[in-house]
Amino acid sequence: MDLQRLRPSREHGSPIYLQLYERFREAIEAGRILPGGRVPSVRSLASELNLARGTVEAAYQMLVSEGYFVARGAAGTVVSPHLGPLTGSHGFAAVPTVPVQPRPPGITGDEAPFKLGLPALDAFPRKTWARLAGRSLRTLTTTAMTAPDPAGYDPLRCAIATYLGISRGIACSHEQVFVTTGYRGALALVCRTLLNAGDAGWFEDPGYLYARQFLLRAGLRLSPVPVDEEGLCVDAGKRQVADARFAVVTPTHQSPMGMALSLPRRLALLEWASDRQAWIIEDDYDSEFRYHGKPLPALKSLDRDDRVLYTGTFSKVLFPGLRLAYLVVPVSQVRRFRDSVEHTPGAGSILPQAMVADFMAQGYFARHLRKMRSLYAERRAYLVDALTQTLGSELHVEPQAGGIQVLAHLKRAQNDKRIAAAAEASGLAIAALSDWRIRRSTQTGLLMGFANFANVDAAGDAVLRLRAVLADC
Repeated sequence: MDLQRLRPSREHGSPIYLQLYERFREAIEAGRILPGGRVPSVRSLASELNLARGTVEAAYQMLVSEGYFVARGAAGTVVSPHLGPLTGSHGFAAVPTVPVQPRPPGITGDEAPFKLGLPALDAFPRKTWARLAGRSLRTLTTTAMTAPDPAGYDPLRCAIATYLGISRGIACSHEQVFVTTGYRGALALVCRTLLNAGDAGWFEDPGYLYARQFLLRAGLRLSPVPVDEEGLCVDAGKRQVADARFAVVTPTHQSPMGMALSLPRRLALLEWASDRQAWIIEDDYDSEFRYHGKPLPALKSLDRDDRVLYTGTFSKVLFPGLRLAYLVVPVSQVRRFRDSVEHTPGAGSILPQAMVADFMAQGYFARHLRKMRSLYAERRAYLVDALTQTLGSELHVEPQAGGIQVLAHLKRAQNDKRIAAAAEASGLAIAALSDWRIRRSTQTGLLMGFANFANVDAAGDAVLRLRAVLADC
């Protein structure tokens, strides 16, 4: 055994004993030291490598505790003869290869330009967030640390109820608010509590792709209901599936087309739900970011018959890694939902919930929203101007009043799925409108996020890369 190959580097970032431990482990796994082989004593290795005996002793203790070495007292230390199974005469059995499922279309690296659903991470108040993290750790109660409420951290539920009353016109108590692990967690809670596999429901077409995928996997039957300039076509839904048990809608900012559900359609939808005793799942998609006029009231604010289940998320307002969303249920259903969450893993870790609660209660949340509305209006203009100037003959940008993405229709008959795939291969996170449809349509387009274009040049460079993709297609 070449002892010099074990020599640690004092310029390396990790401690000397840990480097020595890793050198031995690599030698064993590479077959340079065989099972049952004797290793140098602590004293001799320390002398050979000019190390302190305590350093070598620490490395040996780690190797013994993990089963690589066996200490035999006066007989010395050997590599465990029971290591294995071995492959041939050297090394350990190869780690089995697990086939990796390709990610769905439109999903690529988080740093890729045009990434959908990703807020402006460069503008997030990290210092404030870090300070609140420390405060939350210091002030968490024993009850919250040992027996968290599966419905969510109570101060956060109170903060959400207050925020919704002020900004969305929803009068609700904190008992109606259930914190969930992301939007899918809210959908899962609704499915578990109110719906059964095989139930039929209305789904906007085109509509939010990831909600559709989740509901189909949950065993629900989705009927595609078209949308027009006034949003969901309620009359079409009645004709298609009169006995539907639920409808999933994005009334404030339709996903992905961007229009708002008109007041007559809202009233018609509520009347249908009341008559049929059906449920409306309102996804208040991107409602916080509206650049023209005042934010529209939530559909839930018009609900007088307790038929609307309102969902919101912190993913696009703060950052997706929080995995925090919320569901507001009718007063008449609080007990059913409370019983349901008692048999679930709950809303996740208390710490991020406590941090968001403080962020809201101390006014940082409202300030951050105001800042982001102004910032996103600028960044949207960066992208729209770049698309118009560079690709005006190829694309028509759909005018939208809000959101953190744009929809650009293809002016020529082109396959948007093929373009999106080629863009993804070039490192651009563009999504095809056709992937968000259930029924086929001749209307194709590209969905592009703009929140992380920090300046005109960043947007322009990304659009030039897109032009090259379009030229190749």
